[in-house]
Amino acid sequence: MTGVNDVDLAAVGALLGDPSRAAMLDALMAGRALTAGELARVASVSASTASEHLARLSGGGLVESVKQGRHRYFRLAGPQVGAALEALSHIAPAKPVTGMRQSGHAKALGFARTCYDHLAGTCGVAVHDVSFANGWLDATPAGYALTAAGEREFARLGVDLARVRSARRAVARPCLDWTERKPHLAGSLAADLTTRLIDLGWLVRRSRESRSLRLTETGRAGLEDLGCVLP
Repeated sequence: MTGVNDVDLAAVGALLGDPSRAAMLDALMAGRALTAGELARVASVSASTASEHLARLSGGGLVESVKQGRHRYFRLAGPQVGAALEALSHIAPAKPVTGMRQSGHAKALGFARTCYDHLAGTCGVAVHDVSFANGWLDATPAGYALTAAGEREFARLGVDLARVRSARRAVARPCLDWTERKPHLAGSLAADLTTRLIDLGWLVRRSRESRSLRLTETGRAGLEDLGCVLP
C-alpha cells in the first residue's frame, strides 16, 4: 500500500497553490471540457499565462487535453482528481464573501452543483438519502450496491444500467459533501443519473464555466415525487 512518504504531495500542493490554477481546476469541476480561452477568462489571466498554467497542470497529471476538430479542450484527468479536489474542500478555508453577487453564487453552489460528473449540494444529498429511504441502494464494505428495486427505479428514470456497470469505477459510493457535511452519491450510477436529470430538464447548467446548477420547477416536482425533501 502506498503511503504518504511514498508520493510527492508537495508537487501537487505546488500546482494547487497558485490561485489562477486553482480557479481553472474549480471550473473544470463542472465536469465539462473547456478551451484555454475559457479557462483564461475564469482565472482572469492572459492567454499566454493560461497556456503556461495548463501545461503545468497537464504535466502534473491533474488535467488532460482532447482535440476536437480545430479546437483543443481541457478537462480533469479523471474522477479521482475530482474526488481529491472535493476532499480538499473540507479542509480549505472558505473564501470571504464581499458582495451580493458572491453571496448568491455561494448559495446556488450549496443548493445544486456538479462534483466533477455527479450531483452535489442540497439536491445531491437529497437524492442520496432518498435512495436509501426507498431501498434502492444497500451499503456494502466496497461502497453501495443497487437493489432490485433500485434497478427498476433508475431504469425508469432512463439511467443506462449496462453502461453504469461497464464503467471502470465503482457503481455507487458515498462522497462527503463539503457544503452539507453529509454524503451525496458518487460513482458511475450518479454520473449517469446526473446526465439524465440534465437531459430531462430537471437541472440546468447556469454557465459553461460554473459548477452551479439550477433546479427547474419540473425538476423540483420530479425530485419531490421521488421522495426528496428540499427546502
